[in-house]
Amino acid sequence: MNCPKCHALMEEVVFQDVQVDRCTNCKGVWLDEFEREDLRWLKGSEVIDVGKGGVGKQFTKIDQVPCPKCGGDNLMIRARDLQQLHIWFEQCRVCNGVFFDAGEFRDLKDDSIGDFLKDLIHNLRKL
Repeated sequence: MNCPKCHALMEEVVFQDVQVDRCTNCKGVWLDEFEREDLRWLKGSEVIDVGKGGVGKQFTKIDQVPCPKCGGDNLMIRARDLQQLHIWFEQCRVCNGVFFDAGEFRDLKDDSIGDFLKDLIHNLRKL
């Protein structure tokens, strides 16, 4: 499988029997359906996200990408995490897999007061 953002080869990474795919270049992470929730609650699973947040911020600007699993013309949709609204990821409408840019899954796991403030500021800007 190739990365939907930079098109580099994805490598398999395993954390406590959960297998995910990580880009060998930009370090984005692909999670099949249900793996996001499985890993979200497993202590220490953020180690699968080894990418630098700065790199992830560059690639997060690319949002019209085909699903790396389904391929073809099947463009993924941009979605938000409902608990941390500042975290955006791409999700396939067909297979329900998700792609996190480098640093996003690690940020998802680190639910802190800082995240609450980021979301508050984001919501205030919309007013």
